[in-house]
Amino acid sequence: MDYQEKARRVIQLEIDELRRLHDRLDDSFGQAVKALHDALDLRGKIVIAGVGKSGNICHKIAATLNSTGATSTVLNCQDALHGDLGLVAEGDVVIAFSYSGETRELLDILPHLKRLRVPLISITGHSDSTLARVGDITLDVHVEREACPLNLAPTSSTTNMLVLGDALAMTLLEARGFKKENFAQLHPGGALGRSLLTKVSDIMRSGDDIVILCPQETIKSALEKMTAARTGAVIVTHEDGSLAGIFTQGDFTRAFQTQDDLGSRSVGDFMTADPISIPAGKLAAEVLALLEEHRIDDLVVVDDDNQPLGLIDIQDLTRLHIL
Repeated sequence: MDYQEKARRVIQLEIDELRRLHDRLDDSFGQAVKALHDALDLRGKIVIAGVGKSGNICHKIAATLNSTGATSTVLNCQDALHGDLGLVAEGDVVIAFSYSGETRELLDILPHLKRLRVPLISITGHSDSTLARVGDITLDVHVEREACPLNLAPTSSTTNMLVLGDALAMTLLEARGFKKENFAQLHPGGALGRSLLTKVSDIMRSGDDIVILCPQETIKSALEKMTAARTGAVIVTHEDGSLAGIFTQGDFTRAFQTQDDLGSRSVGDFMTADPISIPAGKLAAEVLALLEEHRIDDLVVVDDDNQPLGLIDIQDLTRLHIL
């Protein structure tokens, strides 16, 4: 048996069904996004319900919505009839997942949801099903074939549900103007959160951990001070204290290969003049962008008058788990 070929067949079948889903999107999708947007504007929440494999999709979509600032919860259909309907309130919107549209546990709670007069978005593979008829907005995830060789196990259909749910979440994100900074506030424990919430002034080296020299200082003296401060670069300033340049271990290595009596030469002859710098109030995420764009390992931090305040070494970002 050619296992790779079998895998490609499964993947291709699901790709084909996603293409069909892509091509049949209509105005109902926009109506669904608007209903979600309206609920959130009213300080309501998105309640998602489904059973079995569809229920698993519900948990993933709810997690995605929550991570992008769209307050969501999953309603257990069985528990709903025994008190959990209390989590559905005026101003909420409900998304119900059922490929057949006839899942009994889900249908049993629909009359109660309609009595609460909350908008119902039905996501089903059968446009003539009970769920489709009851829904205020119906989104079609019909598939011509499951990826299962027996055409039985939910595969293509659950993929369609998952992708359509992601499409709702991401379109809603854009419609609400959700930004990277908002995402970071909801993910403070991750690298992205740290880089977007941490300021340059929070991570820069300063005081005795940096070396600031005048251009006339010798390279020998600069190396001694770099070693004492355990830093890979020194900051060079003009007489007025403004940033003139930076001299790094890399600069020393390159000069050493071509210059004699390098130790007595002045730092100003081999420094990188007018180096890339960043204001102290910027975010750590911008440090990452500058280091990557200019392929450098050290970045000088300056104030509004271009006076050096500190230094950021790329190793600092690794140590702080920002990279």
